[in-house]
Amino acid sequence: MRFSTVVLKNVIRRPLRAALTVSGVAMAVGAVVALVGIAQSFEISLRNVYESRGVDLMVVRSGSVQRMGSVLNEGLGAKIARLPGVKEVVPCLFETVSFEDAGMLGVAIQGMPIESSPLAQIKVIAGRRIEPADRRAVMLGRVLAANLDKKAGDAVEPVKGQAYRVVGICESFNVFENGSMIMTLGDLQELMDRKGEVTYFSVTADRKDRAALEELRRRIEALAPALQALPTREYADSSVEIRTARAVAWLTSTIAVLIGAVGMINTMLTAVFERTRELAVLRAIGWSKFQVMKLVMLESLLLAAVGAVAGTLLAMALTLVLCRLPASGGLVSGNIAPAVMLQGLAIAIVVGVLGGAYPAYRAARLMPTVGLRHE
Repeated sequence: MRFSTVVLKNVIRRPLRAALTVSGVAMAVGAVVALVGIAQSFEISLRNVYESRGVDLMVVRSGSVQRMGSVLNEGLGAKIARLPGVKEVVPCLFETVSFEDAGMLGVAIQGMPIESSPLAQIKVIAGRRIEPADRRAVMLGRVLAANLDKKAGDAVEPVKGQAYRVVGICESFNVFENGSMIMTLGDLQELMDRKGEVTYFSVTADRKDRAALEELRRRIEALAPALQALPTREYADSSVEIRTARAVAWLTSTIAVLIGAVGMINTMLTAVFERTRELAVLRAIGWSKFQVMKLVMLESLLLAAVGAVAGTLLAMALTLVLCRLPASGGLVSGNIAPAVMLQGLAIAIVVGVLGGAYPAYRAARLMPTVGLRHE
């Protein structure tokens, strides 16, 4: 009988225990893949909002704990635009609202000047873009429009009692924009009583090389004591919202992994105890300590591998469900990066090694004479 056959038969002859162990590993791997995958997809979505538009620098108030909580004077935009090397400056006000009747919390609203290039680049799939003559008009991302059951011509209330007309439905390759609302900067400032305020300025530079961007960055920050100009990637990665999402994802995942590892150790120790006579016979007929350890470790790794596959499939199904829920606000992508799946597989291997190491050591130390007397 081949060694691999022995390993497989030892696992499947206790189907209930194997299923429970696989379930524990699957939950651990699923937690890692789903939570880390969701956090990473949100980070990528936020970054792509700016990089897809060719934005080079994001200007915010330094010291802001939350990037979206940054408050700047709109008049700073004109000063930035006059700096050498600046191609375009776009002020943007970012706010979040809730549509409780639809079960949606934290829906993003972006306010931009009507003549800005980001607004002109948006792909409209129904209705039209906001025009200069429009007042109290909005555009809805495709996912948000579907969740609110709105179409062009309908009315929507971002704030209770404040009705705005939906002039168009837009679509983006970016999940963040598909789940957000867009209106003119002036309308959003009026709606939120933030006249003359913006959240950030997005800056497009004439030259894209690192030295030129670093020089432009220094010039922008010299305009006022509280300014901070960040490359788009650094802006997204250093966001407290992103860092919090990462930390929560890994903390939850670590707890799940520890539980999975404890379950694996318990399963393998029980298996070794129940098979004491069997292992003693194997040692008596010439099996080395290494072969016994290898047998137990491979059984543990096999259970972990099956759990990794089940957990990854579970995570993929979970994220697909979440991305369709109105409560997600269209901010959760149904895609999980292959790198995150590989992380899940690596964690399953670690669980398998941790879960099988001590039981394998115990099995290898078993003396044939003691094992054969075991009842």
